Amino acid sequence: MLANFLIGLREGLEAALVVSILVAYLVKTDRRQLLPRIWAGVALAVGVSLAFGAALTFGPRGLTFEAQEAIGGALSIVAVGFVTWMIFWMSTAARGLGSELRGRVDDAAQGHGWSLVLVAMLAVGREGLETALFLWAATQATRDAAGAVTPTWEPLVGAALGIAVAIVLGYLIYRGAVRINLSKFFTWTGAFLILIAGGVLAYGVHDLQEAGILPGLHNLAFDVSATIPPSSWYGTLLKGVFNFSPATTKLELVAWLLYVIPVGTIFFLRARRPAATAPSTTPAGR
Repeated sequence: MLANFLIGLREGLEAALVVSILVAYLVKTDRRQLLPRIWAGVALAVGVSLAFGAALTFGPRGLTFEAQEAIGGALSIVAVGFVTWMIFWMSTAARGLGSELRGRVDDAAQGHGWSLVLVAMLAVGREGLETALFLWAATQATRDAAGAVTPTWEPLVGAALGIAVAIVLGYLIYRGAVRINLSKFFTWTGAFLILIAGGVLAYGVHDLQEAGILPGLHNLAFDVSATIPPSSWYGTLLKGVFNFSPATTKLELVAWLLYVIPVGTIFFLRARRPAATAPSTTPAGR
């Protein structure tokens, strides 16, 4: 649940910051009459994200086991690609986010009535689609000892709690009640998400092995099930947070190492670069 809470918190805070910048700018420039278009765009983005999540959850159920595993493995890898791009994009784009959005608002306000709706929908929808895909991939990685996916509401509850906290933080930032160091926040959560994404990637590889697309399903790198039983509280914790599998194939381990080590190294090298200007924690236009 902690991993999914963090996903919901980070993605939710990004979306909340986008909305707060859009709303603050319209209020500051005395264009409150355009606010309903922002909320309409946000509502559409939420609806599309929920529909996408439902399609991922219920769509593959009528397929064969191998087809389900193939789709699950492919989408898990796609999810890792999206979340990796999001981690690096947010670490570099946060400083110029306000000015970029203000420019889009000005252009949209001078255009057709639906233009501003589209700006809000695209800005928030990207976060929602990424969240739905990554949560689905993380849920697919929740398996029992027999290797079957275990249905559970915990990922959704954890993500919902994270999004709820993000909405509160976004509102408080908009009101100027709290100031957080966004650079440090996105650095630490980005590092944690790299580890989570590494686990999702490993299980994506495992799904493709189950589907017969990749070899080595029974070629284990290690099996510590006796030391870390999957049913134990610490085994459940490691599984829920890092998608750790006590019985890991060699190909899963190679995929995890080839992802976490280079991506983590590049991320921290970029994070250590001095910033030209300190990131603002208050929405632009206030």
